[in-house]
Amino acid sequence: MMDGLSDIWVYLARDPLFGLTLTVLAYLAADRVYRRLGMHPLANPVLWSVIALALVLHVTGISYERYFEGAQFIHVLLGPATVALAVPLYKALGTLRQSWRGIAMALPASVVVASLGAVGLALALGADETTVASLAPKAVTTPIAMGIAEQIGGLPSLTAVLVILTGILGGVLGPPLLSLLGVRDPRARGIALGAAAHGIGTARAFNESPESGAHASLAMGLAGVLTALLLPVAWPLVQALF
Repeated sequence: MMDGLSDIWVYLARDPLFGLTLTVLAYLAADRVYRRLGMHPLANPVLWSVIALALVLHVTGISYERYFEGAQFIHVLLGPATVALAVPLYKALGTLRQSWRGIAMALPASVVVASLGAVGLALALGADETTVASLAPKAVTTPIAMGIAEQIGGLPSLTAVLVILTGILGGVLGPPLLSLLGVRDPRARGIALGAAAHGIGTARAFNESPESGAHASLAMGLAGVLTALLLPVAWPLVQALF
């Protein structure tokens, strides 16, 4: 009986679609737990599905390359997901017209502080160039961050993990910190959460109010665009520090 199960496992592990199926099942299971826990930021399904997949690959001895032969079909969807960010931007055009002065000041400042802060801390701790390149775009949404990291010499897989951790920390600590600082305006809270904690922060903002969520969506999209435009241009200056 055990020999038969072992043979079936070996067969499935060699199938390119095994990686795709395993990824989908891991995410669905993590998402179910996430919803049962009231969508708590610490139960983020992306984080826990990544952990579950890493454990499965480690225990079974399946190489990442073999796994990615099937999982790459999901990877292809990152492009359309990035383009889809135009939807919340379009829906928030009215808001953008009303608050464009404040947004025009806040978002570039957020992008600069997020990138330079991560790069400066990594350099101070002696990180190598690849690690620094993976850290630099960690404050924007995953599809854009992975694309930027690949462009400037980072590891997209490491960047994805850092983006998720940034989002979780922002989603957990952001709202109480904003309240402590006396930030009550839902527009300002949404901009802060969307720019600093991307998708997870945006989901958290929608839990506060639809207005806060709409502003978070706008900030997430625009911060991603600004980072994608500015960071590759500024990266040669960072490389000069190595």
